[in-house]
Amino acid sequence: MILRWFNASEVEKLASDLADQFAPRAAATPLRPEPLQPENGAAWEDLLRRADADTRLASLNFYKKAKFANSFRWRLLENGIEPRAADEVTHSLILHISRGAPAPDERLQRNSDSGPYASEKTPDLARRARKAFASGQYDVALEINQELVNRNSSQVEAFNNLGACLCKVGSYIEAEQRFREALSLDPNHVEACFNLGNVLRWMGAMEESEIHLRRALKIKPNYSEARTSLGLTLTFLGRLRDAKARFEKVLKTTPRDTEALFGLGLIARMEGRFSEAEALFKRILEYKPKTANALAALATLRKMTPADGDWLMAAKELVTEGVNILHEADLRFSIGKYYDDVGEFDDAFRSFETANALLKSVVVDYDRKGRDAFIDDILHAYSKKALAALGEGASNSERPVFVLGMPRSGTSLIEQILASHPSIFGAGEMDFWNAFARTHESELRQGRLEPATRNRLAEDYLRVLQTRARDELRVIDKTPVNSDYIGIIYSVFPNARFIYVERDPIDVCLSCYFQEFLANMSFSLDLSDLAHYYNGHRKLFKHWQSLLPEKSILVVRYADLVQDQEAWTRRMLDFIGLEWSDRCLSFHETERAVVTASAWQVRQKIYTHAVGRSQAYKKFLGPLKALRN
Repeated sequence: MILRWFNASEVEKLASDLADQFAPRAAATPLRPEPLQPENGAAWEDLLRRADADTRLASLNFYKKAKFANSFRWRLLENGIEPRAADEVTHSLILHISRGAPAPDERLQRNSDSGPYASEKTPDLARRARKAFASGQYDVALEINQELVNRNSSQVEAFNNLGACLCKVGSYIEAEQRFREALSLDPNHVEACFNLGNVLRWMGAMEESEIHLRRALKIKPNYSEARTSLGLTLTFLGRLRDAKARFEKVLKTTPRDTEALFGLGLIARMEGRFSEAEALFKRILEYKPKTANALAALATLRKMTPADGDWLMAAKELVTEGVNILHEADLRFSIGKYYDDVGEFDDAFRSFETANALLKSVVVDYDRKGRDAFIDDILHAYSKKALAALGEGASNSERPVFVLGMPRSGTSLIEQILASHPSIFGAGEMDFWNAFARTHESELRQGRLEPATRNRLAEDYLRVLQTRARDELRVIDKTPVNSDYIGIIYSVFPNARFIYVERDPIDVCLSCYFQEFLANMSFSLDLSDLAHYYNGHRKLFKHWQSLLPEKSILVVRYADLVQDQEAWTRRMLDFIGLEWSDRCLSFHETERAVVTASAWQVRQKIYTHAVGRSQAYKKFLGPLKALRN
């Protein structure tokens, strides 16, 4: 039976105490429980004994076990344990605790038969669940809704409410499953459509998020929360005009709707209207002073200085008071940026480290083996002989230009420079090729793209470009992940041009680690995973470089570009077949939306201080150091 008196704060304290006993702050060497090392084997055995002795640990429900794991791991990090070692210790401890607990089905059955809810009627339990959720007792609401699902597996409301509780405790992947189960029972359940659309946006599945949110609005046309949520999804898709219309419609009837105001603030930032964005975020804080995303967003509008101490104090206070995992991550990334801006690099790294640990606790782990297998299949399927055997390409169009490279390598800067040319349109990041890869993965990995498929891809892609651009001769697609698909794209557009941006490997990986991405980029949350991803990325690009004609790929080193912008801009324009334009030199004045994390940076004059940025963090680089070898 679940011990209800063991609340979340007690879980966190127990986890911290156990971590301190296992690895005091003075610990200087990484700890690994398997295989046991002589110097800390006794500490590990003592930890297991303490865990076994505390019968409360065996009674942890899903929510409290997650809280325990997060608190235990973070305290290990605070005490100087390396992230990967902390992960392994935490994982092994949770496995040990779980082995001593009843199996999930057994535990849930026990709850139904003789647990704390056995004597209560279903309607009474449902009311209790709603009351607990409304009062912020999400662990209690989660337990009750799980009990309701166990009693009646066809109760759509319980599945939806269970998903909502899981969101509140940071289990977004489980929440997605519950919302899908709710919709399988009732496809027109409006709240489940809305909730699933929200979760999918955070996980990076923008197109599917749009589908579910539009369905919610079709079912309930006056659903203002769904209209605002759809606006946020459209914002991330780069369809800013449509997004803005939705936010403004909500604000006509509800002028203080903070989510709609936040959406307008994001659009203002993307369009370079930073003073307007700041005013919108501050207005939100006037209405609701503890709105974490608005407070965090203020740090992204400019370089912070010591004069922003009040902002730092407010951000730290909000973190201390307690917010949900995603909002805490927002704040800690922004606090890290503050410290980085003012040159307090130790504090900056620790804040970024905690932010990444928060997100890592709620996303699907980066799959190294899966990534390796994908790269091996592509290398095998797309040889020089295989590309030559494809015959004529599907399209002779020269309109597409692909700017690609690692995330944070300078792709947004190059797009901004080139999009300042009157004959070039910058379309930003497009999911076209990645979406095709998701739905035709088997074909891609076997190298079997039939002529009809390539012709259809060419027609569809050019149609998408036409909806975004006007009459410009060239359209830039600057999606970094397109680096994986260069050979495939070339087989469809042999006259397309690829501009690959190369930045110092440690600088670029560290910049990824300092940036909050969506959940589908989980490789960015761990330095070891980043090193692995980078090595695979470079291996695949070198393969494409060896296969394609020299005229197809231009490599631009970021460090060279910022040292001599004009020379490299002339070279890029010549490469894509266009004449010089002086407007490219004043790229920072070009008015266009930049739907990436670089919205502020690309509107500054060219600067060189990002080159060698990692030197300030050299004692923290760990697994990244080998990337320059």
